[in-house]
This record gives sequence, structure tokens and C-alpha cells, in this order.
Amino acid sequence: MTSLSVETLAADAVEPITSAGNAQLGIAVLAGIAVIVLLITKFKLHAFLALTIGSLALGAFAGAPLADAMKSFTTGLGATVAGVGVLIALGAILGKLLADSGGADQIVDTILAKASGRAMPWAMVLIASVIGLPLFFEVGIVLLIPVVLMVAKRGNYSLMRIGIPALAGLSVMHGLIPPHPGPLVAIDAVGANLGITLALGLLVAVPTVIIAGPVFSKYAARWVDIQAPEKMIPTRPSEDLEKRPGFGITVATILLPVVLMLVKALVDIVVDDPENGVQKVTDVIGSPLIALLAAVIVAMFTMGRAAGFTKERLSSTVDKSLAPIAGILLIVGAGGGFKQTLIDLGVGQMILDFSKSWSIPALLLAWLIAVAIRLATGSATVATISAAGLVAPLAAGMSTGEVSLLVLAIGAGSLFFSHVNDAGFWLVKEYFGMNVGQTIKTWSVMETIISVVGIGFVLLLSLVI
Repeated sequence: MTSLSVETLAADAVEPITSAGNAQLGIAVLAGIAVIVLLITKFKLHAFLALTIGSLALGAFAGAPLADAMKSFTTGLGATVAGVGVLIALGAILGKLLADSGGADQIVDTILAKASGRAMPWAMVLIASVIGLPLFFEVGIVLLIPVVLMVAKRGNYSLMRIGIPALAGLSVMHGLIPPHPGPLVAIDAVGANLGITLALGLLVAVPTVIIAGPVFSKYAARWVDIQAPEKMIPTRPSEDLEKRPGFGITVATILLPVVLMLVKALVDIVVDDPENGVQKVTDVIGSPLIALLAAVIVAMFTMGRAAGFTKERLSSTVDKSLAPIAGILLIVGAGGGFKQTLIDLGVGQMILDFSKSWSIPALLLAWLIAVAIRLATGSATVATISAAGLVAPLAAGMSTGEVSLLVLAIGAGSLFFSHVNDAGFWLVKEYFGMNVGQTIKTWSVMETIISVVGIGFVLLLSLVI
């Protein structure tokens, strides 16, 4: 993956494009973020346009020439799209193949056939976590909601007892585990090792999703005891298929890129010799691009052809998977432009200077910055991108493991307390037939638990890494 190394970031920050002092830079950052927040929340402007305008406003407030600010923005946009754009596209294709082939349904039906009673919330969190690996959060919700509603109705469960574990599984994957866009952009921004970040992310994700999912759902079901709304139970997405791919091969295909990246990380740690033949091979097959590309190609056979897809339908499925991510790519790219503008103005060095006199740990600082932006904008992706750009220089003196934990701290902060300015809040509210108060007591509290528990485990890991 193309990435900007920490050394490059530091070098870029040596010659800032403005002569503004730290006080003016600090005001410029607050003003730039305020512009983005205002445009997104008050004027309902698309996040891509808000980030673009906010980046130029940031440069103007810092006293940088407009031409230089524009160059910084476009450079950052191009570098970010080059680094993560292809990975986002490949993830979208894999997710679409999983959904359209009936592979997701096969996973769901197989697990649910073996679970009942008290085991059902655990089955739901497992389903959501597995399916959530290659899917964007919103896609995962749309895919899983029919399952959640049908299981709740069929088993006469409280909707929250079944729904909260599924939502927790999706949300944790979205915030902490690559190849989701947020973690990928943060990895790119701070120069983290993807394989190690993935491994540590799984260590944080497992206990976090258990606490926020099956455990919290007991209390959520008491606070909001509702049944599945009849009008929201839709048709299963793959009922028109004559056959579906098998459970084992579907799970193996989804986990293929994860396994390849983890193998690369393990070999890098154990062998630690760039000239070693085995490490050379794993460095190639375990790179995010090759790992995801391999999974997509394999999925065309194990999912697409297994479901009876013709060549034409496979091509159509790929085409349809790419259109919905245009907005995501633009937001991620504009976020990269905002990040590069911060770097070129010298904001990273300013934070580095200030942090030397603070007693707050760098990981906690990164989390707090992400929390503040998340609360203001409602977007986990915007919070991740902006926070990663601000704290990237803090990674310069960190070990490889600590840099990965920095990514996870940002990801955890980006999930804090989803409320009325978050599209996900309204999506959950409408699908589950809740009012605003009920959504806050369940969904918003669950997101806060994920964020707080997540940073807690990140800080614990930092004691041993």
C-alpha cells in the first residue's frame, strides 16, 4: 500500500507553507474544524464538499497562500486515494459478491440452526463480526436487519437482545479492523504496519464486542423492551437463487485476506530478514492489495459461480458494487487533503510541541481528539481522518506496535456516542421502530461502551508492547 511514512511527514512539516505561530495555527485548526462541522450539521452539506471548503478555510485562517493550500489539499487527496482507494473498491466488490450470491444468508442460516435460547445473542454477534469484515457499516446493517428482525420474531425475543449484539459486531469491525476505510486511512496517515494493526485490532475487538454486544444487550432489553416491527421485516435478499455457496467455503473466502495479512505480520516478526525468501513471498501475498484482490478473484468462483452466476451477472455484480462507494472515496480523499493541509501548515509539529508539556498519554490524546470530532460531525470516518492527520507526528518516536495502537485509539474514539447528527443513528432508529429516546438508551450507549472499552484495552496493551 502506498503510504506516507512518518519520516516523510516530519520532513514535510520542517518547511511549513505559512509563517504563523503556534497560537494562530491553533486558532486556524479550531476555525477549520468549526467550518467543517457547521457545513455538515447546519447546512447539511456533503462531507466531501465540507472537507474541501474546510481545508481551504484552514489554510486561509493560518495565513497560507491560497495556491499553496490548494496544492497541499490536492496532493493529500491524490496520495490518500492512491493508498486506500483500490482497497475500498476491492472490499466493496467482495461484500457485494457475499450478499448477492447468498453467501451471507448461508452463514446466517447455518449458525442460527445451531443456536437457540441464551446462545442466540452470541450467535448474532458472531454472524455480524464475520459478515462485517468485508462490508461497509451501512451495507452490513441493511444486510443483517432482516435477519435480526426475523430471528427476534421467530424466537419471540426482545429486539434489543438480538439487535444490539449484531450492531456491536458491525460497529467494532467498522471502527477497529482494516480493510474498513477509517482504519485504512489512519494506518496510512501515521505509517502503521497493517498486519500488526489487524492483529492488535482483533485482540481489542473480541473483548470489546462481547461487552458491548451480548453483555450490554441484557440491560438494553430491560430499558427498551420492544418486539420486531412487522412492517420492517423484508424479503430475504437471496430467495430468488436456486442454490447458494457452502458455509465453509464462504467463511474461508471472507477470512482469506485477513489470514494472508496476519501471516505476513507473523513472518515479519519471527523471521525479520527482508532478504529471506519466505519473507519476500509473504510480503507480496500479505500486502493488502494482493490479499484483497486474491479474495475477490476466489470469491468469483466460490460465491458467484457456486450460486450459478453467469459471466454477465458476475460483471454486473462488480459494476453495481462500485457505484455506491463513489461518495465514500471522495470523503476519504478529501479527508486526506485536509490531513495534508494540516501537515504542511506545521500543525502536527505544533501539537508535538504542546504535547511535550502535557502529562496526558499520546494514545489518550488521540482518542480524545477523535471523540471531539465525532461528537461534532457525527461521522466516524471524518473523525478518524481528521484525528489521524492531527496526531500523526506523535508516531515518530513510537515502536511499530505503539503506532498500531495509535490507530486503534483513533478508531475507538471515532465511535463515541452516536447521536442525532449521525446517519447511522437514524438508520437504526427507523429499522427498529424506536423513538429518539429509546435509540439513545440503546444504540448511542452501545457505541459509547465500544469506544470507552476499546480505549481501555488499547491502554492495557500499551503496557506490554
